[in-house]
Amino acid sequence: MSAPMGGFFMRIPFNVPPSTGKEVEYMAQAIRNNKLCGDGPFTHKCHEWLEQKTGAPKVLLTTSGTSALEMAALLCDVQPGDEVIMPSYTFVSTADAFVQRGAKVVFVDIRPDTMNIDETKVEAAITDKTTVICVVHYAGVACEMDTIMDIARRHHLKVVEDAAQGVLSWYKGKALGTIGDVGCYSFHETKNYTMGEGGAVVVNHPEQIEQAEIYREKGTNRSKFIRGQIDKYTWVDYGSSYLPSDLNAAYLWAQLEEADTIFDDRMNTWNQYRQALQPLADAGKIELPVIPEGCDHNAHMFYIKCKNIEERSALIAFLKERDIYSAFHYIPLHTAPAGQKFGRFHGEDVYTTTESERLTRLPLFYGLTDEVREEVVEAVKEFFA
Repeated sequence: MSAPMGGFFMRIPFNVPPSTGKEVEYMAQAIRNNKLCGDGPFTHKCHEWLEQKTGAPKVLLTTSGTSALEMAALLCDVQPGDEVIMPSYTFVSTADAFVQRGAKVVFVDIRPDTMNIDETKVEAAITDKTTVICVVHYAGVACEMDTIMDIARRHHLKVVEDAAQGVLSWYKGKALGTIGDVGCYSFHETKNYTMGEGGAVVVNHPEQIEQAEIYREKGTNRSKFIRGQIDKYTWVDYGSSYLPSDLNAAYLWAQLEEADTIFDDRMNTWNQYRQALQPLADAGKIELPVIPEGCDHNAHMFYIKCKNIEERSALIAFLKERDIYSAFHYIPLHTAPAGQKFGRFHGEDVYTTTESERLTRLPLFYGLTDEVREEVVEAVKEFFA
């Protein structure tokens, strides 16, 4: 449902997974620890760091952002026949997690400025079957959470934050993922911080921590056993194996240690793209990302919007000829076969399709040099000249 992610054979790739130089050392240490399975020493380091950084009651690493979303659906007790409201402009995992529980997904339109769910369209989509609103913080830029949380409270609904792209982004001083009932992060290789494949579930209600541990540990109370709270563990509920290897956590830990450095480096690229391409925006040639007041983003991506899909395709081809890999993003889920099978679009698709067809993302990764950045900018300018 999205463009190929690497451009591995191009001189300027779209993405290069971040690396600080300590990953191999820490993974070797994990091997020496004789503790490769889940919840080893490096996993606990990551948990503590994420909890301290975000202020969340509990953060648990998972095997992917997808499995974090699946855990969120479990924690929200989504049942067959329930309805879950979400944007159509998102990755398939956002919908899959709820569809697997037997829910119907109800898509609503997005805002053209942030590409996030249009908070003014949510309330009209609520029915007596609605149980959850799932928001997606696109590009690490927060949705209008005050409005969404107010709607949820008045209608007694749960809120899940798909903050896969939003690690270390903020909304009015609150870390994304910590505002709703459950939050979900991704540490896929395309994200700001990575463990190859991985994610985390953010448990915002302390009374749900034990249940989250049970779901994550195949439905057993093994976490309590490891802490010495019980003398043996047993099967107590349903669940799955959502624990990543401590090898993965060791790789991630090397990056969390240097998170501020990675953050500053990416933000520098984002800001330089913005400054260099502003004249094109002022001339009406392109549109640039919008960061609403109160939102502090994490420079997860830098995108530009062309006039239409034809111009975008021409730009991508133009950059490819110069060995620069740019990529469009999601094809709206409501247009996909599974989206039509498992969901419906409420209201009118005013912006979801048209805005998605205009957007393309420029190369942005940790360690992108000034020379490469300038080459990308000059190629974009040349195209629009």
